[in-house]
Amino acid sequence: MFRSSLKVSAIVLAALAVVIQFFGPAPTNPAVDPARELRTIEQFDRSCADCHSSRTRWPWYSHVAPASWFVVGHVDHARSHMNVSEWAGLTPPDADHKLATICKFSRNGKMPLDSYLLLHRDARLSAVDADAICKWTEALRLAGARPKDQAPLE
Repeated sequence: MFRSSLKVSAIVLAALAVVIQFFGPAPTNPAVDPARELRTIEQFDRSCADCHSSRTRWPWYSHVAPASWFVVGHVDHARSHMNVSEWAGLTPPDADHKLATICKFSRNGKMPLDSYLLLHRDARLSAVDADAICKWTEALRLAGARPKDQAPLE
């Protein structure tokens, strides 16, 4: 009796795992117009761009439910707060505020999120990385940078 109920439970769970693959969000990247995009530096690309740009590198598990629900939801939420691929849509005060926030969150360890770092250890920011991000954002703030106004990064 116990074995048959265990077998039925396993079959139901396997069927459920297959069925849930047809529901939920798909990992997508909107088209990127380079003229609207803020040029970034390596430290930002490595630690922030997967969630805060439209150039997300989707890992295999982001295509498998229920993990896909969490990952896609996280990226959508992050993009809603800041998407460097849509930088040209920001007002100068909003852009300035976001640049200041990038530095602040990089320096105080609020970003990247611990949940992201669990599977992306190379995204961890050292103090040197955070300083590089802050120098980059400070230079952009001083220049009042907009995508079309940016000088090439060195």
